[in-house]
Amino acid sequence: MKYRHVGILSVGHLATDINQGALPAMLPFFIAAYDLSYAAAAGFVFAANMASSIVQPLFGHAADRFSKPWLLSVGLMLAGMGLALSGIFQGYRWIMLLAVVSGIGIAAYHPEAARLVNFAAGTRKGAAMSLFGVGGTIGFAIGPIIITTALLQWGMKGTLVLIVPVTIMSLVMINQFSMFKSLEANRNRERGVFDTEASKENWGAFARLTITVIGRSILFYGLNTFIPIYWIDGLNQSKAAGAMALTVFAGSGILGNLMGGSLADRLGQKKVMLLGFFGLTLFLPLLIFVNNVQTATLLLIPIGLMLYATYSPTIVLGQNYLPNRVGLSSGVTLGVAVAIGGGAALIIGRIADLYGIWFALASIAFLPIFTSAIALSLPGSQRVDAKSAMKRP
Repeated sequence: MKYRHVGILSVGHLATDINQGALPAMLPFFIAAYDLSYAAAAGFVFAANMASSIVQPLFGHAADRFSKPWLLSVGLMLAGMGLALSGIFQGYRWIMLLAVVSGIGIAAYHPEAARLVNFAAGTRKGAAMSLFGVGGTIGFAIGPIIITTALLQWGMKGTLVLIVPVTIMSLVMINQFSMFKSLEANRNRERGVFDTEASKENWGAFARLTITVIGRSILFYGLNTFIPIYWIDGLNQSKAAGAMALTVFAGSGILGNLMGGSLADRLGQKKVMLLGFFGLTLFLPLLIFVNNVQTATLLLIPIGLMLYATYSPTIVLGQNYLPNRVGLSSGVTLGVAVAIGGGAALIIGRIADLYGIWFALASIAFLPIFTSAIALSLPGSQRVDAKSAMKRP
């Protein structure tokens, strides 16, 4: 594994996903400032993810045809600038538009970055993708703290703080363009030297994997969007406590991400996926039946561990099923499927408006049973990396 390449792309992932983590934590402030309903506030999350879903496969397809490292810097800037300006431009439509801009930036960064991580991973694709995922996980974890602190300190103008990390990483990426182009050239040489039957594409398996990722995404965005609101309105805690609960959930995913990638390289991606989904079938229903804040917070730890452990296996499996379309595969597993799941936040928000926040979380508590069933049908074999295959006698 080329650790420097993966490390830089992972830190860029961190800077990008600070914005994804910050947006749900901003919802209580938007609700208070503009007297919005739960569904209307969740619409910002829906808008950001739908924008990402529309363009992310296009960015991935373009990356498969011709590498464009500058997309990394452009994506970073758009992802941060969109939300940074949302506290300055008042009005529901402006905030919705800026959420869309942020979603487009996220869409530009992820497929190109995940594709380059795959090329830099060597034979340790699970571990490399988990390190990449950890960057995003840390971003999700610190995003709520950064934005909540800024908003409490400076009011809605505090959103401007989000422009700082993406600007720094955008400049770093510009300085690394030649390194990324070299990585692309090395990958092309390897593919030209050796090609195997394993390079055939399995669209049927990829379609089923996409359904699984959609289910995982519904769980992720349902929890990521409504945990702060549930802590505030369901468990009668402060806004700061709601942001901290979201940080505990995302923070536990750091370990889950690392464990998932490492185990997937040894046991196989399918087995790790099943382990994660089976664990969620136990712990997620327990969360909605617990009224004690401390116990509920403790339950967020295994839930975060299990959910995030499935991150790396789903992306690597998708890249293995479509070995000639790594960018497109990454665009779908990181974009379309994720955004469709994120769109469910709007429906969950409507359930919260009609029946309360408890019923909103209850509506997704048993979804892991479905994702486990679909994951069981997936082939678990992994595509052999070209370098490793060349070493065979």
